[in-house]
Amino acid sequence: LGKCGPVCKACKDNPKKTCRVCACHICGGKQDPDKQLMCDECDMAFHIYCLNPPLSSIPDDEDWYCPECRNDASEVVLAGERLKESKKKQKMASANSSSRRDWGKGMACVGRTKECTIVPSNHYGPIPGIPVGTMWKFRVQVSESGVHRPHVAGIHGRSNDGAYSLVLAGGYEDDIDHGNYFTYTGSGGRDLSGNKRTAEQSCDQKLTNMNRALALNCSAPINDKSGAEAKDWRAGKPVRVVRNVKGGKHSKYAPVEGNRYDGIYKVVKYWPETGKSGFLVWRYLLRRDDEEPAPWTKEGKDRMKKLGLTMQYPEGYLEAVANKDKEKENDEDDEFDTPGKGKRKRKSAGGEEKLSNSPAKTPKKTKVEPYKLTSQQRSLIKSDEANEKLWNEVLEALKDGPKFLNKVEESFLCICCQEVVFRPVTTVCQHNVCKDCLDRSFRAEVYSCPACRYDLGRSYSMQVNEGLQSILAQLFPGYGSGR
Repeated sequence: LGKCGPVCKACKDNPKKTCRVCACHICGGKQDPDKQLMCDECDMAFHIYCLNPPLSSIPDDEDWYCPECRNDASEVVLAGERLKESKKKQKMASANSSSRRDWGKGMACVGRTKECTIVPSNHYGPIPGIPVGTMWKFRVQVSESGVHRPHVAGIHGRSNDGAYSLVLAGGYEDDIDHGNYFTYTGSGGRDLSGNKRTAEQSCDQKLTNMNRALALNCSAPINDKSGAEAKDWRAGKPVRVVRNVKGGKHSKYAPVEGNRYDGIYKVVKYWPETGKSGFLVWRYLLRRDDEEPAPWTKEGKDRMKKLGLTMQYPEGYLEAVANKDKEKENDEDDEFDTPGKGKRKRKSAGGEEKLSNSPAKTPKKTKVEPYKLTSQQRSLIKSDEANEKLWNEVLEALKDGPKFLNKVEESFLCICCQEVVFRPVTTVCQHNVCKDCLDRSFRAEVYSCPACRYDLGRSYSMQVNEGLQSILAQLFPGYGSGR
């Protein structure tokens, strides 16, 4: 019989040699084989007295895992539990802070809960259903609406296409705001290394990236040396402008809270100059070109009241703030005496006691101006007999003003792509599906309605509902771009 090779290639089965492969993985000793445990994950052997902490005897468990393979049950996140902090984060100074200050939840870092799908991300001009004067508390809500998609960046655009929107937040000392026209300073020239969102100007700006994108909106050939001025500035590409409350330190046209959509502007000219920081910056002159009145004018304020435009808060935000205030009041209750039911003794700034028992006043509800359809739109709706019942429900929302478009979007959503139906096919079972989505379903040999599974048959003729397509194209101009 021929000799077999050594079982262990590391020590060549030499009994005098220590080996961490075929013997104890910690000490390498081959003694006491009856006191060795085999790990069921990595198949390595361990002396029970070499473990930390050591074991007094072989455990009765059927499965045993070494310290390197064992999962800590306390670190496993069960269903419904919060994500547990890593060991590294637990050791950080911020985890052991004694400060009771509430820093909030970082709304600039929070993710979007929804995305605007009515128009593509490279859409120029106003967003259907969002009138001038619409207000949001946080930038993430502006992003969700599609008016200005970046959470932090001031300009949204593409260097080979143009700029779609910008935010005036008073970030540059060189910016001058006159309401219907303003000068805007380009981006760049700042050292934002690390986690900085802003910094002092430290180098010259260049006409690249977002600066070039905004320059492309000007109706003049691009010039990265001395800039350019449009002969017909109205012929330029439109830019959606949002003003932020932070711009209030430089401009009287900024909102008192949150963010406000102020309409469409056009780039008149752009040029390089030395800014107050001493470095080269690119400047842009933008002028308002919107039929809707500006929100700071009397006409604009009246229109905002008629449309019922108020500050929009994230879902659950006001309730969370109210709960926080309630907790604060409960903490302060110990300092106040309560002489009778419904009355509370409080101390005013002058030290005098004050009784407060008046109920909170509810704000008056303003009458919202109904959404107005043109005669052509009404005739198109009337001609869409296949969706008569659906349109009757939708038309009831006309009294809610701009929210009417939200109702249309919700009612004519394709069940496959979850977007407003494009080239819609109204099935015999009264459901609306995009023709491309239904084509894809039939190619997969699924010949039933995606909404109710009604059997349409292999030879079903897909006829586009041109009436419905026309009315949706009028209500949501440009929604079919890129689809």
